[in-house]
Amino acid sequence: MPDTAIALRHVEHVMGTVFSFDVRDRPTPAIRDALAAAVHHLHRVDAVFSTYRADSHISRLDRGEIRLKDCPPEVHEVLSLCAHATYASDGWFSIVPRGTLDPSGLVKGWATEAASRILHDAGARHTCVNGGGDVQLRGQAGPGTAWRVGVAHPLRPGELVTVVTAGHDLAVATSGTAERGAHIVDPHSGRPADALASLTLVGPGLTLTDTYATAAFARGEGAQAWLETLDGYEALAVLPDGREWRTPGFSRYGT
Repeated sequence: MPDTAIALRHVEHVMGTVFSFDVRDRPTPAIRDALAAAVHHLHRVDAVFSTYRADSHISRLDRGEIRLKDCPPEVHEVLSLCAHATYASDGWFSIVPRGTLDPSGLVKGWATEAASRILHDAGARHTCVNGGGDVQLRGQAGPGTAWRVGVAHPLRPGELVTVVTAGHDLAVATSGTAERGAHIVDPHSGRPADALASLTLVGPGLTLTDTYATAAFARGEGAQAWLETLDGYEALAVLPDGREWRTPGFSRYGT
């Protein structure tokens, strides 16, 4: 059972952001080793996929210095997941922004979910892994206590737009302009997406939840109709004028 009194916590600066681990299981040697392995995994992901490192595999692949068969197997896995996301989103998710190969829109969520899985495989059943504000939750925060994830309001600094409550495995991802400005590009026009101020998506695993949140934000006006066709996902969006919309099932999770 989860126990907040014995929680194991760790913060790691990697991949250009902050990752935090909150483990509510008794910290056995296996779980402590798994936490170290999860942190190591994040640094390996950075070395392989960072578009800011000239020596990363993804940068070298983009420049044509190596071929896909020369890359570690996780590169093929990530690119296959990206291809699936591109197809599922009707092209609103793209890994070719401004002519360069950049799977970053999927990698962070994938790395966070993988780190969570490493802990789970070692016996940690009640965990929260936060990758730059997007979280993969497992189990409960405490005995009979659900996890609660506050989502910042994109237009009102210091306020929350909702609190997502989950007493079971769940992923929560938010795309928007509040933290990093207009960084999500409409892949069809090449211009920054600006029809939404933020979009929060909940789903089973962070890899696709984060990716679909990015695709939905880029899609803008058509996002709600598209998201309602996806099984297992619910969303809350804030428009630039402060209006909101929610998919029908979001009330199960958010206030």
